Amino acid sequence: MDKYNVIFHIDEFAKGGMVLNNILNLILDMGKENLEIEMVANGDAVKVLIKGNEFQPMLEQLAPKKVRFCACANSLRNLKIEKEQLYDFVDVVPAGVGELVRKQASGWAYIRP
Repeated sequence: MDKYNVIFHIDEFAKGGMVLNNILNLILDMGKENLEIEMVANGDAVKVLIKGNEFQPMLEQLAPKKVRFCACANSLRNLKIEKEQLYDFVDVVPAGVGELVRKQASGWAYIRP
């Protein structure tokens, strides 16, 4: 079976639980071995990736399943959030929208709940 590449886009903090549940449900349905998943957070959704918030249990459950979590550097700068405030498994990308364009141009499925 081919591996499916899926990028989840979140730009609203309030949708954090829904997006993380969608990722978990996709893994349960298709199997982590059949998926490459990335979640890109920009806008105030980068706050989902701050250590110790209500999303910690789900993030810690998904990170070992090889889900890549990315935060937009522009959003972090605008919100005055330092990289050290984020989980160690979070990657910072120069621009969330640029990351989305690159992935979609490479054929990744785009999900924005």
